[in-house]
This record gives sequence, structure tokens and C-alpha cells, in this order.
Amino acid sequence: MQQPWIHKPKTDSLFILSPSFLVVAVVFLFQNQLRQIEDKYSFYTWLFLIVFIDVAHVYATLFKTYFVSNEFQKRKKLLIGLPILCFLIGMILFSFGSGVFWSVLAYVAVFHFIRQQYGFMRLYARNESKKWAWIDNLVIYTATIYPMLYWFLSAPRKFNWFVENEFLHFENPILITILSWVYGFILLFYVMRTSYIAKKNNYFNIPKNAIILGTILSWFFGIVYFNNDLIFTLLNVVSHGIPYIALVYLKEIDEKPTAELNGLYYFKHFKGLLLFLAILIFIAFSEEYLWEILVWNEQFSGITKDFSNWYFLVVPLLTVPQFTHYLLDGFIWKSNK
Repeated sequence: MQQPWIHKPKTDSLFILSPSFLVVAVVFLFQNQLRQIEDKYSFYTWLFLIVFIDVAHVYATLFKTYFVSNEFQKRKKLLIGLPILCFLIGMILFSFGSGVFWSVLAYVAVFHFIRQQYGFMRLYARNESKKWAWIDNLVIYTATIYPMLYWFLSAPRKFNWFVENEFLHFENPILITILSWVYGFILLFYVMRTSYIAKKNNYFNIPKNAIILGTILSWFFGIVYFNNDLIFTLLNVVSHGIPYIALVYLKEIDEKPTAELNGLYYFKHFKGLLLFLAILIFIAFSEEYLWEILVWNEQFSGITKDFSNWYFLVVPLLTVPQFTHYLLDGFIWKSNK
């Protein structure tokens, strides 16, 4: 039985499966250096992690939706209506205060991040019997939900998803202990069952189990084990953003015949890949530049003005791409297979 790669073994392994493992290795090997980087080079960590990966991956969705003529025509109402709806919801939420706005967006973001890991896992399990799919589902949700519950139930952490106090907190060490035992039991059960099935069938699903293990490592060490903002950002952003960008490029551009791509055929091959990444980075930097001069005023001092009276309009408008990406992903990757 062949391995269920999405694209090819090398590309899947390098761009989809390995980021979680590589970042975990970097974190353990260079903990002290990372702390120094966090203290001294906040601009560059912001530029490479937030702009070049996190924000850029949001705009990769364009190459599966708005930039694909037949896809746009097929989902025209959704692709036009959803950004408008996100903007209106954002304005309503912001009318209750910025705290409510960012809190709701943070919960939506967490749900999106969890569902991406579930989505990759299901893609790699697509050839397996659905009878025992609930076990895979259980372990992938355990790997992601337990760290978030630990975050909610423990003392305030030294990192945020977006802003401080965005999540409801209820410190409860006893409940954390109970959940930790449940977490450990489920993971142990999965390891034992996977080992048994692999020996029985003489087959081990490498990419599916790599996604599950990578998710366990990145979420546990990023949120539970370490209490460090840069480490959280590294494990959160790299493990999420790079695989998504790779998935879009490999499935929507590289794998498709030139005749089906229309104008997107320019993005094929190595030069096309560089152009693809350059466009994502340019759009991402443009958005973040607007955030900086209109709202945050953190990275570019001396060129900002006070737009606080317009935040009720500016903040919901600037979050439309991000908000739309979170919701749109629930539609564009679904398949009957």
C-alpha cells in the first residue's frame, strides 16, 4: 500500500511535515539565543515571522479563490459576500469595545488553527477506512485543545494570540491535573493502537502520523512546556503558515496542467515560485505597514499619526482579509472524497 502523499514525498516532507519538527529542534538547541533575539531584535522577528509567514499565508488563499477565474465564478456569492459580512461583524464587535473584538477574533483564530491540523490529518488519512477515523480525530483534537485548555486554566502566560486578556481565564490546578492525565492516556492509547495496527497490517501511514506527532510537539512545547513569547510565535506561526503556503502552491499551481491555470501559469516552476512568494510578501508587508501607521505604532516611529477616532472603521477593515481567511477555509478545502 502506497503512502498517501498530497504532492510528492520530498515536497510533502520538506514543506508540510518537517516545519514543526525543525522548529522544535531549533527551540531546544538554541533556547538562550532565542531569548537574546527576543530582547534585541524584535523588529526582525516581527518582519520574518509575522509579516513574511503569518500574514503572507493568509493571502495564499487568493491563489485558490479570487485569482482563479473558474473558482471565483463557482463561488462568486461566497467570495463577494463573506468579506462584506466579516467587515460588518467586525464593526458590530468593535462597537462593544476593542477587547470584545480581539477576544472573538482570537477564538475564531484558534478554531481555524485547530481545524487546519485536522484537515491535513484527514487528507493523509483519505485512503483509510472511516470506521476508526474517530480515533485519529480524537488524538488530533486532543493535541490541540488540551494546550489551549491549559492556557485558559493556568496562570497568565507570557504570550498572547493577539492582545492581552483576550481569553477568559479560570485558574484551576486540579482541573489541569485531571486534563493532563486524560491527555497522556489518549496519547498513550494512540501510540499503542498505531503500533499494533502497523504490525498487524505491515503498513505505517508516515505522513498522517507525522502530522499528528508534529502537532503534538508544536502545540505542547509552544504553549504548555515553554512560557516564552518568541518560542510560542515560532512554533505557532511556522508550523501553521509554511505548510499552508506549500499546500496552496503545490495543489493549486504546481500540480495543475498549464492549460487549466490560465494566467496563473506564470507561477509554475522555480521563477514562478519566487514570484508567488514575492507577491505574498509584498501584500503582507503592505497590510502590516497600514496596521503600523494606523493602529499599532510600534515598528515605524516618527511617521505615525493618531487615528484612534477612526479605529471603529480602520480595525475591522484591516482584519477583513484575516477574518475572511479563517472562515473561507471552512469551505474551499472540502471534498466529497
